[in-house]
Amino acid sequence: MIEFYNVKISIDQRLILSDISFRLVRGEFAYLIGPSGAGKSTVLRAIYMDVFPIEGTIIVENYSSVKIKPKEIPYLRRKVGVVFQDFNLLNDRNVFENVAFALRVIGAKNSEIKRRVLRVLAEVGLSHKRNHLPEELSGGEKQRVAIARAIVNEPFIVLADEPTGNLDDQTATEIMYILEKINKQGTAVLMATHNNTLIRQFPHRVISIKEGELQQG
Repeated sequence: MIEFYNVKISIDQRLILSDISFRLVRGEFAYLIGPSGAGKSTVLRAIYMDVFPIEGTIIVENYSSVKIKPKEIPYLRRKVGVVFQDFNLLNDRNVFENVAFALRVIGAKNSEIKRRVLRVLAEVGLSHKRNHLPEELSGGEKQRVAIARAIVNEPFIVLADEPTGNLDDQTATEIMYILEKINKQGTAVLMATHNNTLIRQFPHRVISIKEGELQQG
C-alpha cells in the first residue's frame, strides 16, 4: 500500500532522510519513532506528497512520487487522513462544520455531508458537541474532532503526527482507543510519537528513525 524505495529527502539543502526503505501493508498499525528533528514528520509529509525525494521512489496506492502530476495530488490526499498534534481546527466554525469542511472542498452533496459527518462524530463520541466551537472544547475533544475530520473521507490510511503530544495521560489513552478502533475497521494507521508508555500499552510494529535511516522492529 505504501512503499519507500531508497528514499533520500533534503529540505532547504539539509539532508533529512537518507536511503530509506520500508513497506506498510493495508490495514496495518505502525509507530514511527525517533528523536526530535529525526525526520518523522518528513516521512508523513512524503506520504501525502507535500515533499518529494531527491533520490528513490515513494509508492502510495497507485501513485508514484516519480510519476504523479500536480493535478493528481489532491486526489491522493483525499485517500489519506492526517491528524496533527496542534489539531489545526477552524476556530470560526463549529464541530460539525470543521468535519464537513473536508467534504465541502470536494463538492459532496449536503445530504452526503450530513450523513458522513454525523456518523464519524458518533464514532469519536462527539455527537453531542456538534454545534460547539473549538474554543468550547477540551484538548482531547479537539483531537477527536481532528480525527473525525481525518476519517470522514473514508481514507485507506490515517497519518497521526504526535496526536497525543499536547494531551494528559488519560486523554492520550482515550485517543489511542479511538485510533485502535479505526484500525480494526480496516484503516491503516501510521503514528509518529515519543510516547513509549502508549507504545507499550498498545503494542504494534515500531519503525525507528536513527541517523537518517529507518530501523524496523
